[in-house]
Amino acid sequence: MDDRYRIGLDIGGTFTDFVLLDAATGRIRIHKCLTTPKDPAIGALGGLDDLLRSADLTLSRIAHLVHGTTLVTNAIIERATDPPALLTTRGFRDALEMGIEQRYDIYDLFLKFPEPLVPRNLRREIDERMSRDGQVLTPVDLDQVRREVADLEARGVAALAVCFLHSYKNPAHERAVKDLVRREFPHFAVSLSSEVVPELREYERGTTTTANAYVQLLIDRYVARLEEALTERGFRGRFYLMQSSGGMASPRMAREFPVRLLESGPAGGGLATAFFGREAGYGDVISFDMGGTTAKACLIQSGTPDVAPMMEAARVHRFKRGSGLPIKAPVIDMIEIGAGGGSIAEVDQLGLLKVGPRSAGADPGPACYGLGGQEPTVTDANLLLGYLDPDFFLGGRMRLDPTAAAAAMSHLAEPLGLSALEAAWGVYTIVCENMAAAARVHIVEKGRDPRRYAMVGFGGAGPAHVARVARILGVREVVIPPASGAASALGFLVAPISFEFVNSLPGVLDELDLDAVNALLADLETNGRGLLLEAGVAPADVTVTRRTEMRLLGQVHDITVTLPAGPLGHETLDAVKAAFAAEYTRLYTHLYTGTVIQAINWRVLCAGPAPAIRVVHQDGVPQSRSSETGHSRVDPGLRSDLKSRRAWFAEVGGWVETPVYDRYALTPGDTLEGPVIVEERESTTVVPPGDGLRVDDGHNLRLTIRQSTSVEPVLPAAMPLAQTISRIERDPIGLEIMWSRLVNIVEECWLTVWRTAFSLIIGEAQDFACEILDPRANSLAHSPRAMPVFNLTLPLAVKAILARFPVETLQPGDILTTNDPWICAGHLFDVAIVTPVFRHGKVVAIIGTIGHVTDIGGTKDSLSDLRGGFPDSAHEALPGGRAERGSHDAARRERPQERAGDRRHPRHGVGQCLGGPAVDRLHDRVRARGPGGDGHRDPEPRRVRDAGGDSPGARRDVRQRDLERWHGHDATLSGPGRGAGG
Repeated sequence: MDDRYRIGLDIGGTFTDFVLLDAATGRIRIHKCLTTPKDPAIGALGGLDDLLRSADLTLSRIAHLVHGTTLVTNAIIERATDPPALLTTRGFRDALEMGIEQRYDIYDLFLKFPEPLVPRNLRREIDERMSRDGQVLTPVDLDQVRREVADLEARGVAALAVCFLHSYKNPAHERAVKDLVRREFPHFAVSLSSEVVPELREYERGTTTTANAYVQLLIDRYVARLEEALTERGFRGRFYLMQSSGGMASPRMAREFPVRLLESGPAGGGLATAFFGREAGYGDVISFDMGGTTAKACLIQSGTPDVAPMMEAARVHRFKRGSGLPIKAPVIDMIEIGAGGGSIAEVDQLGLLKVGPRSAGADPGPACYGLGGQEPTVTDANLLLGYLDPDFFLGGRMRLDPTAAAAAMSHLAEPLGLSALEAAWGVYTIVCENMAAAARVHIVEKGRDPRRYAMVGFGGAGPAHVARVARILGVREVVIPPASGAASALGFLVAPISFEFVNSLPGVLDELDLDAVNALLADLETNGRGLLLEAGVAPADVTVTRRTEMRLLGQVHDITVTLPAGPLGHETLDAVKAAFAAEYTRLYTHLYTGTVIQAINWRVLCAGPAPAIRVVHQDGVPQSRSSETGHSRVDPGLRSDLKSRRAWFAEVGGWVETPVYDRYALTPGDTLEGPVIVEERESTTVVPPGDGLRVDDGHNLRLTIRQSTSVEPVLPAAMPLAQTISRIERDPIGLEIMWSRLVNIVEECWLTVWRTAFSLIIGEAQDFACEILDPRANSLAHSPRAMPVFNLTLPLAVKAILARFPVETLQPGDILTTNDPWICAGHLFDVAIVTPVFRHGKVVAIIGTIGHVTDIGGTKDSLSDLRGGFPDSAHEALPGGRAERGSHDAARRERPQERAGDRRHPRHGVGQCLGGPAVDRLHDRVRARGPGGDGHRDPEPRRVRDAGGDSPGARRDVRQRDLERWHGHDATLSGPGRGAGG
């Protein structure tokens, strides 16, 4: 058999996509069919038969079949299989339910988390214990293991997860259990945490191992059934499954570690983006994948998708981070940013228009499908706005019903006082706004500026929305590749076969046992090479990438750094430190001096060669004629009945007679001016007025986003209050958009404070808040994840500070801060930091950050500094119960180098609280910029003024003479933190 034909197969929530590639000619053939949710294999095999029939091929001619599936995700969400059992160390039976301290929605009094995958009666404690250094404290009681497993067998359990404390350091006890079970209970499927995820943190290790056990038998049966069905149809090639990390896995790898297939479908989108970005000449691009159920985005840098070490499954609330089960497995960092074409629009309790997260899915689907759906969806809105042709959906294989769409949208519009068309426009604009906002948080969190990237849009619904999403993000060029409606399936065909192993070996970088580290890295590489050899990769074709996850000692978030080739030695650690410092500085602007770097996890990725493919033409569509001139040469005989139709664009006043082109008739060199619609069988591209389109040599549609959103004020300052209120109430769509933007800014602030804090009160308990206020210190937008008490105390603290420093006296560059307990939270020494935002020299808003930092000035060693029974920095309690505000003993204040690591300088308590993209974005909203800094400790409000200059270095260059002083204390200021405001 030759290597000519390859198929990518992607089973999504609404559609199943197929791409057939002829590697000899570069021609592709695309097919779509509706997913069969009850048994995805039925739809997949039927669609595969249809695809091959249309190409006049049989499966015996196919050399590679790469499959991405939602089966693992759906099984965990729907709890569609029998639960496994769990053996764990005595005393840790309830760790799966206790979880961690963080609450994903601080305001929900009835907060719900996903139920553990293993019910309590199937979680059994075993007498055994390892120390954190891997020393045996209590030998494992194998007789007890035998009794427990026998009882579980009698209860009908068939899968077993084993998660013992500190097994990542010494897996001997877990391996002994596996040997016993395999020998005496051979029908059990066994997942060991030391094999699935040998990393510290027992809760995440436990959820990941139980998830692997939960789906292990399901995937084993599914893969076996699929292999059997393919063999019956004559398939003799290689069958692979797509991993969440973007690498292919052999069936054996997938059966052993099925949890790594959790996000296998979306991973193809990231790979496709990287491929088409390179083909278009871009190494750095943003992926925008909008399908029928959801929309996702990820960042491609230097031609490679970002890969994260953890994801979430089975979220209780789809868009709320922390509401799902944490799964420690490598995954292309493609964040879910919003709704898909089937997402349902509704009016919330506040009378605002919301889109998603509920979806109509494939059954019954949007109202316009005519399959019984009654609720309005994004697809219904696009149809009513004229963006979709009801007679050419899926190339004419499915007709849409505009009457049903209008009826559903009318039900939505009535409580808003809008027409069905206005409601449809609201759905379209809000879903674009929400997707852009979520993508911005994801990108800025990585320390990147979306305006410096191109965007690749694909998915069935992506090309209809990508231009508006790009405009909101400030992106100026969009690439819509061929086969954009099935790009994820095409992405599977450029994936290498790969596998990544990881192991925890924490230690301070300068104190590492390098012999142990090198031995660990060598062992991980040997395991990876062995798996690839079994999958058919020649030893000489394997590439090895080694990475480590590092942090500043005392922080709780890691940064991944690539290690140099060869064994690690003391002479190579300087390069590792420099790489960490460069990445930390890129993310957060500056690196604290006097801190200690700690390595946590060590990773080794072994990969085979990535397939080299080229895409020249799509079969089954009209062949384009060769290009001769630079203007559009669409054959009027092709789809001549659709030369134009009415489409709604609010920016030009409403209905516009819009040209409609057949993508298959466009050729390289063609140029078009918006508004214009370009149709293909799998998707529709909408080019708004003012934007341009050209077809490049690779048959990509290249959109130039020229027109900016209007910045004319809707509510002038001189407008009477009653008129202002009336106008706002009449515009629920605009109100929702502005609210989303303000919340988006404070979320950026919140995330960076959280990530850069040294205090566990901030990093783990998340006891802090970020807020946007007006110049009178009235709250405008509050971080949804902030502690509720700060809703009241932060505005009060800002008002107290402004009473000391009136708004009219503030200047650009001023930062105000206090830790006075009488004006912060009313207890302890919370830190409040205030940054004014200026427009035309006038304060128009205020960014506030407040943190509940009980360990400021010291942590576990604070007791050694007691004076009269209290820390030296506390307010002194006087005889008779009177309390008097005292002053800090300046001579006893410790410098940063004295509190490295566990003993921290006061500046390190809150994190990098000020400045960066979030504050800059608010300044952008009002056409001004502002500086920033991080928190310090002081009992009275004080003003910290910028030394001048626009560069980060100039903003950090603060002279002591510029600092206001009280009670003989000195203030300190460090440079701005990326992405935070305070």
